[in-house]
Amino acid sequence: MVLSISEAAVALRTGRTTAVALAESAFAAADEHDAALGVYLSRFDGPALAAAERADAELAAGVDRGPLHGIPLAVKDLLATDEGGTTAQSQVLDRVWDFRGDGPAVARLRAAGAVLTGKTTTMEFGIGAPDRTKPFPLPRNPWRPTHYTGGSSSGSASAVAAGLVLGSLGTDTAGSIRYPAALCGVTGLKPTYGRVPKNGCVPLAPGFDHVGPLARSAEDCALLLTVLAGPDPGDPSSVDHPVEDYRSGLTESLSGLRIGVMPHAEDRVFEQAVAVLREAGARTRPVELPYYQQLKTVTKFGLAAEAFAWHRTNLQRRWPDYGAATRMALARGALVSAGDYVRLQRVRRAGQRQLARLFAEVDLVVTPTATCGAPEIERLSTSGMADTALTSYWNAAGNPALSVPMGFTGDGLPLGLQIAGRPFAEATVLAAGHAYQQRTSWHLRTPWEKVR
Repeated sequence: MVLSISEAAVALRTGRTTAVALAESAFAAADEHDAALGVYLSRFDGPALAAAERADAELAAGVDRGPLHGIPLAVKDLLATDEGGTTAQSQVLDRVWDFRGDGPAVARLRAAGAVLTGKTTTMEFGIGAPDRTKPFPLPRNPWRPTHYTGGSSSGSASAVAAGLVLGSLGTDTAGSIRYPAALCGVTGLKPTYGRVPKNGCVPLAPGFDHVGPLARSAEDCALLLTVLAGPDPGDPSSVDHPVEDYRSGLTESLSGLRIGVMPHAEDRVFEQAVAVLREAGARTRPVELPYYQQLKTVTKFGLAAEAFAWHRTNLQRRWPDYGAATRMALARGALVSAGDYVRLQRVRRAGQRQLARLFAEVDLVVTPTATCGAPEIERLSTSGMADTALTSYWNAAGNPALSVPMGFTGDGLPLGLQIAGRPFAEATVLAAGHAYQQRTSWHLRTPWEKVR
């Protein structure tokens, strides 16, 4: 049985397990499965064991740092850590990133007593597709290792799904938390833009980048967000907005909640998920997301322009060192002029204003996270973010969006339900995800139980 963070927290405090035992279980799971799954770029076994021993000693002495104390977590290898070794899964990144130390998101996890087990695989610089020609692990989906994990928080999602850790940290620029969460059958949250500081994170497109958690459940994501949220002076885009105890607002009832449903996205599994939300008390109505195609285009080309600006010099000097898919994705940004970029931002603001009007009429909007399950790795396009993902709209909007497991395809691959809300309404988004998970068991399924 794979524990959730909340279950492990209770087990630690009732003496049914220890932080050292949880860490050793995480090491053993990685030893058994990582060669086949490509989760880790680097492991922190020694520092993690020392952190687990400290957590046990502190808990025994009555020092309780909160629900993450003693919990094994992994970090996407775009985020700097004290242990060093940040690569962004690239041969290009300046080695200065090895010496930056913990960024605020990682530092907050560590201050809460979390045990960091290592750095997980990503797509190069958070963009592109898996590349066999480079000296990095190829991330694979634990539900079917010939299939894609989703990008770019690939190892972070796979690690949680396979039980190598109880939670992880990812980043999301066009869906890179939610898409892997959906494809790997776990829960992933893109917070509101600016809710979690992103300094200490290798940027892809700073105007679209988000840092957020992946875990087994909405409750676990609530625990993680409570620690991660809040401004930091090193990130001028971070927002000083009140931080809640997100778990305290979770409830099994959605009575009176108004949920908009995208009618053109409906299929059988999605319709069943919406029916569960209605059973929990929500009132649903069909909606059309304003400027839907336009905001997807804003993310696509705005992301490309910002990423190209960051990589321009290295692309000129070190073109062969980039993976083929990465350099082509980045070079596309050279075709976006300054005038184009300004117009994209105007469209973005117009879309955000219209979306705010929609959220005066509904509290949440739900869609599938993607229109199908994980594609085969061999059939991936040069883009690591498949056209089937329904995520990038919310990166341009900046609103919080959560993906929770909602079932399986006919051939047994996970599917995700995406729940989005108003800016800084993470509490409502997580409450809906939690209420849904109280009535379903999709988030409790693991690849290993399915095999048995």
